[in-house]
Amino acid sequence: MSARFVADVGGTNIRVATVTTDGLTNIRKYLCNDFATIGLALKQYFADVNASFSAGCIAIACPVTGDQVAMTNHSWVFSQRALTEELQLERLFVINDFTAVAHSLPVLSGEQLVQIGNGTANPKGNVVVFGAGTGLGVEHMQLSERGWTTLDGEGGHVDFAPVDETDLVIWRYLNNKLDRVSAEDVLSGRGLLHIYQALALEAGEPLNVTEPAQVTEKGLRGECDICLAALQQFCRIMGSFAGNLALNLATTGGVFIGGGIATRFTDLLMKSDFRVRFEAKGRMKHYVQPIPTYLINEPDHGLLGASAYLQQQIAS
Repeated sequence: MSARFVADVGGTNIRVATVTTDGLTNIRKYLCNDFATIGLALKQYFADVNASFSAGCIAIACPVTGDQVAMTNHSWVFSQRALTEELQLERLFVINDFTAVAHSLPVLSGEQLVQIGNGTANPKGNVVVFGAGTGLGVEHMQLSERGWTTLDGEGGHVDFAPVDETDLVIWRYLNNKLDRVSAEDVLSGRGLLHIYQALALEAGEPLNVTEPAQVTEKGLRGECDICLAALQQFCRIMGSFAGNLALNLATTGGVFIGGGIATRFTDLLMKSDFRVRFEAKGRMKHYVQPIPTYLINEPDHGLLGASAYLQQQIAS
């Protein structure tokens, strides 16, 4: 097999790996801000592993609807055709990052998943994966005669729907600050900070935290009650959002949480009201109650999915 690579590109980091017959090797992570273009970042990887490649798959955090690709939460903009030529590749596939994450689900094993609450998966049922990181990605997937097929969309940019009084406090704060409040404005790194800011101002407390990571660290260490409350509300909002995704497409195969944030507070998530809010769908509670929810406990799931997609395309 000629050398192939896969890349998982978020708003902050780009992870790159070499595809082999045994899986992935030479996994490296770079900061996007260290490179003016994605081409320069990939050339750095090629140099670091001292290899040339004939094909690759880039999973990237933005819509991919044509040759021109522009990242939602970063400055990189590129032409797929021009990048293929720049990297001297025979074939290059560029897909949405959560298309890749979705393709990882069939290849993840039990220890790479942590179930939250009850529910039993229908192995042939529709599935959905979402995840909060720099942004909020969403991807549904269904099983067809040709195998698993992803259903692209921008579900992270739907309206934020408040459910309880604390949600309303957050919504009011953001509605005064932004033109429109989307799910991504609360379920992302900046979203966690937004929740903290709204709760601190409501409580009359000074805004002593300026970074999302500080909210997590101070909340988990018990150094800041508002930070802990923000984390707990983040989990509740995530549960409501997950339940909405389950309703959207009858995801009896399960709802999966990926992204880079939730795994930083797994224990808190497991003990939170996530599952309570997931099932809190009024007359439709019976519809979502049997659907299982999982946290993906595999840091390379985006790369694994990009590899699965690449191999499927090369073989077709």
